[in-house]
Amino acid sequence: SVCHLPLLPPNIDLFATVEKELKARTVWLGCPEKCEEKYPKNAIKNQKYNIFTFIPGVRLMNLEDKEMNSQLYSKLTNQRIPSDMDLFSINAYVYAQKPQLDIHSFEGTFTREDSDPAVHESLSIENTLWASTVVASGTVIGVVIYTGKETRSVMNTSNPKNKVGLLDLELNQLTKALFLALVALSVVMVTLQGFVGPWYRNLFRFLLLFSYIIPISLRVNLDMGKAAYGWMIMKDDNIPGTVVRTSTIPEELGRLVYLLTDKTGTLTQNEMIFKRLHLGTVSYGTDTMDEIQSHIINSYSQSSAPKVRKSVSSRIHEAVKAIALCHNVTPVYESRAGVSGETEYAEVDQDFSDENRAYQASSPDEVALVQWTESVGLTLVNRDLTSMQLKTPGGHILTYYILQIFPFTSESKRMGIIVRDESSGEITFYMKGADVAMSTIVQYNDWLEEECGNMAREGLRTLVVAKKSLTEEQYQDFESRYNQAKLSIHDRNLKVAAVVESLEREMELLCLTGVEDQLQADVRPTLEMLRNAGIKIWMLTGDKLETATCIAKSSHLVSRTQDIHIFRPVTTRGEAHLELNAFRRKHDCALVISGDSLEVCLKYYEHEFVELACQCPAVVCCRCSPTQKAHIVKLLQHHTGKRTCAIGDGGNDVSMIQAADCGIGIEGKEGKQASLAADFSITQFKHIGRLLMVHGRNSYKRSAALGQFVMHRGLIISTMQAVFSSVFYFASVPLYQGFLMVGYATIYTMFPVFSLVLDQDVKPEMALLYPELYKDLTKLLMVALTIRTWHWLMVVAEFLSLGCYVASLAFLNEYFDVAFITTVTFLWKVSAITVVSCLPLYILKYLKRKFSPPSYSKLTS
Repeated sequence: SVCHLPLLPPNIDLFATVEKELKARTVWLGCPEKCEEKYPKNAIKNQKYNIFTFIPGVRLMNLEDKEMNSQLYSKLTNQRIPSDMDLFSINAYVYAQKPQLDIHSFEGTFTREDSDPAVHESLSIENTLWASTVVASGTVIGVVIYTGKETRSVMNTSNPKNKVGLLDLELNQLTKALFLALVALSVVMVTLQGFVGPWYRNLFRFLLLFSYIIPISLRVNLDMGKAAYGWMIMKDDNIPGTVVRTSTIPEELGRLVYLLTDKTGTLTQNEMIFKRLHLGTVSYGTDTMDEIQSHIINSYSQSSAPKVRKSVSSRIHEAVKAIALCHNVTPVYESRAGVSGETEYAEVDQDFSDENRAYQASSPDEVALVQWTESVGLTLVNRDLTSMQLKTPGGHILTYYILQIFPFTSESKRMGIIVRDESSGEITFYMKGADVAMSTIVQYNDWLEEECGNMAREGLRTLVVAKKSLTEEQYQDFESRYNQAKLSIHDRNLKVAAVVESLEREMELLCLTGVEDQLQADVRPTLEMLRNAGIKIWMLTGDKLETATCIAKSSHLVSRTQDIHIFRPVTTRGEAHLELNAFRRKHDCALVISGDSLEVCLKYYEHEFVELACQCPAVVCCRCSPTQKAHIVKLLQHHTGKRTCAIGDGGNDVSMIQAADCGIGIEGKEGKQASLAADFSITQFKHIGRLLMVHGRNSYKRSAALGQFVMHRGLIISTMQAVFSSVFYFASVPLYQGFLMVGYATIYTMFPVFSLVLDQDVKPEMALLYPELYKDLTKLLMVALTIRTWHWLMVVAEFLSLGCYVASLAFLNEYFDVAFITTVTFLWKVSAITVVSCLPLYILKYLKRKFSPPSYSKLTS
């Protein structure tokens, strides 16, 4: 298990370079002189800046890079692989295909020249460890085949767009308008002067005098406010575990119109429970599983199986055995408590009791099936690369040798395995998969399609299980052709698939299984709250249409009173046109459409389809690919101009999350890939209600008030300067000296302004109880007159600002007329000006609240 992999410091790209063409390679073991090609250094680079774009060059991400790139690896145990490796057990050389994006396939060959005859073997995904995967146990020798930017993980890393909030864009437009106002006001002043003397010099002086119209400090105030909002979100005990991964768009949470959500693991728990077994003539549910258990006990208690027509008992036995064998599940046993030591001795210290056994698999569906077979008496107790052992109800161990495995892929939608029974020598090919893939593989039957639909309408995820017995000659013929196809360098996948498909004919249909994925806690009230807040919810899932429709109903994504229009499958432009016309005649109904039909509609009638879909209260897109999910998000952004939010929990949701204006990831059973790629990370779907209704609403209202106040502050001083210059014959003379002008925009007013991040119009409980307030974000007349809740820090900020002003009287006495300030005349004049300035606004505010009160006025009374 020796693999020396020095990770070198990252290179800084100073200039754009032509991308090097990716090529296949031959990696020699122990003979580096035979390698003529130069490959990338095995360094990572996370920073977004180079020496020209960021001179200091020191950021946290860069320091993390230095730590990773300086590590020297010699023995990998429970560590992440630093590069893409092939696994082998003897010295030889490896030919590997050129680097590519697909992490689920690999084509290569292994050649050993020191034997007679030479050994040639194919290498596939089963022989591969990608960078960042973990070596958990066992001993292997690895050869590095891809490094640096040619590893799968780096090639699949896309640079996410820098998201900008709508409020920032609106404030940018207002700033441009204020700049034009600045130029126009300066030109007017010079014009009223009559363009006398060096008028262009006066023009520039006026531009400087009125420059406070431009809110230079606005960006600083907003960024500090956003940081405060993020801190408040993460410190909220009602949504524990929430992480704010971006500090630029918290206000977007308060302006969402469309929420696009995944189903499995997002609305549901991704915890599968076996619910139904159907054999064609008889069906078993949760209340009749004991019958299956008794049949299994009886079948293994008999000395020999009866050679008669298949009874129900034998069919149950065959179905359960197939489910117990056809999977990629591995039983694992934890070490005994208090035992520590090297990995080599871990097996000695493991507890192999039933209570200490757990199952690991790439899919929770697989685990649910194996746990069910254990519950009825047939238990998976051990598995390695070449065999697996099952324990019968009587405690006997049955050993099956694994001859071939055909993994599940999103294209094939099925997986298969060929096993040999140790006791009888019988060879059996088992296969399970989605009904759309298996219906053409199994023998003719008249019940599969109907029962699949029935289970889907109950919200169950279905799998079809089948088998085929093989003679020794049949298997040897298949193995020869299969190995030959795996050695192919060109079109290997197509050739391998063709050989496997030769077996997938006229298979015996054993059973249909149904597992349930239960809804997450409080999904129904959360969706109801979002709908009342004016947010339209679209569910995008890879599940079949019937299952997606059932979950949409059970989760109350579609209310009980709403009709559902199921978009018929279309493949041509004419069919799409007819179905769109039929859909146009429906009113106030939810839409359910499959990914294939959606693709056809978008190809020919993109604008018409999006326009109709946006009028629906809810939309369900089933059989959606990750690319389609991201495409739908972009369509809504382009056609509606409204803000979108995407939420998901798996790697297949990352594209959708990154494409949305606001991405939310859930840390679930599928890992942290979605949560790390998102702008906000939560632990449960129900937390999105408080995140939007409370924090999103408050963040938007506070930032809007903050932006208006900063602009208002600049306009006040500029108006005073304009009046002063007009009185004195349009002279370009400053009203106040420079330090006072700088102090006005900073130390004298910054504390009260920033304290607006603490303002709230209604309590969080009221915002959750009345989600209609989410869509009622009013315009503010004057910030000081619209503060609803005076936080004690706001009062402190007011006195702190006043204290700064009083202190400056002592230190800057040459700037002030202290004698006049202390007179009664000064006090009554200031009071009169304040009353004249504020009284009209108070009157307007009173009239507005009397004749057009905001929706929350009754809540706060």
